[in-house]
Amino acid sequence: MEIYKILNNNVIVSKNEHDKEIIAMGKGIAFKKKVGEHIEDELIDKVYTLSDEVSSKFQELAAEIPVEHMKISDDIIKYVKLKLGKKLNDSIYLSLCDHISTAILRHEEGVDVKNVLLWDIKKFYKDEFEIGKHGLEMIKEKLNVQLNEDEAGFIALHIVNAEMDEKLETIYEVTKVMQEILNIVKYFFHIDFDEDSVYFYRFITHLKFFAHRLITKSSYQDEQSDDLLDLIKIKYKNAYACCLKIKQFLKTNYAYDLSQEETLYLTIHIARVVYKNERS
Repeated sequence: MEIYKILNNNVIVSKNEHDKEIIAMGKGIAFKKKVGEHIEDELIDKVYTLSDEVSSKFQELAAEIPVEHMKISDDIIKYVKLKLGKKLNDSIYLSLCDHISTAILRHEEGVDVKNVLLWDIKKFYKDEFEIGKHGLEMIKEKLNVQLNEDEAGFIALHIVNAEMDEKLETIYEVTKVMQEILNIVKYFFHIDFDEDSVYFYRFITHLKFFAHRLITKSSYQDEQSDDLLDLIKIKYKNAYACCLKIKQFLKTNYAYDLSQEETLYLTIHIARVVYKNERS
């Protein structure tokens, strides 16, 4: 396989017989290699052939996260396909890899995030949740990292998102809410988003799940997050101020009360996407 682009020592971009970009992964396959050189097939662990829309973002993500995280995410996706027997949107390779890597790194820093949708996920997406729990077992076995049950719920949500065929009305409403929130952030910070960035994709993914909760009239309140929210208010002062504008907008236009938990995570996501956008 000829190297077309080197993402890091473990991931390269090549082209197949149809001149379509493919992503190849293997431990150290690009070490001391240059563009135009060849890699032996036996050194390659996994080859991804993704849609053009997903491939560019996946390349950006693959350049950032550890190869072990990519491998375990791919193993979980294989298990999902085996158990469900359904076609999944290519976006799961991006969203699930991103989430699992972030969750592992957070856990290693002593930060475990609560899943405010866990009860609903267990009730409405039983199969996906059981797969999520098996995914945690795979992570424990391969990487010796024990994530909490909340992460099984997050994995389940990514599976549902990849297989879900929403009604047109729901998609419209969710998209509308997402766009309204994006506009508030955009004009509050006077920025134009880099919509090809993986950081923008992370923000959009968060907004998608949030907007779906809003449309389905599901709200959550977790008083245990108060102390953490107080810290976030100080650390991300501008992002929190922006979040308050969103909160008032949702209250006025949708009669939706943003919970403390939702305020916390939305503030963090706003701070991250704005910071990364300003640095790019």
